[in-house]
Amino acid sequence: MKVLGITGGVGAGKSTVLAYLEERYGAKVIQADLTARRLQEPGEVCYDKIVEAFGKEILSEDGSLNRKELARMVFSDSRKLETLNRLVHPYVKEEIQREIREERKRGTAPFIALEAALLLEDHYETVCDEIWYIYADPETRARRLEESRGYTPKKIRDMMANQLTEAQYREKCNFAIDNSGNFVENTYEQIDKGLKEHGFL
Repeated sequence: MKVLGITGGVGAGKSTVLAYLEERYGAKVIQADLTARRLQEPGEVCYDKIVEAFGKEILSEDGSLNRKELARMVFSDSRKLETLNRLVHPYVKEEIQREIREERKRGTAPFIALEAALLLEDHYETVCDEIWYIYADPETRARRLEESRGYTPKKIRDMMANQLTEAQYREKCNFAIDNSGNFVENTYEQIDKGLKEHGFL
């Protein structure tokens, strides 16, 4: 069972691609962000480490992490972002590898689609058979983030500045899908073509 890595800049539309892979092809989708959220719940492996590093001011009234406050803190300071990634991502990777092993034992999906914003930075090429880059131009990404998530232009700039450049993504990925357009069918066609040509079907 092959593992297809999905990555790309914030707002590129990775979730659109994942939904299609799951609904159209029955792929098992694993999202690193959801795995990270689970591991950051009170009592889980990353929770105490994050509170120790960033202080109790990042906690909500119920004791859970205030993710908005934590995001505000780290996306404006690259050193803090680096600290958070160092505390969380090794555990996330370990858990994802466990999930892949379990899915291969079940053997019910044609392939696994693994999505992570830091797929390349965290060297998931050791886990994935291929890594695909989901691309959208910066203006389109900024508009989507503003409309769908209500992010301010400054927050969007800060987030984009902390991610790889388009050239870096393209250099390290096996295939690129342009998701800039308004017609999602164009994206679906590129996915269909890529899956066939790259031996996932």
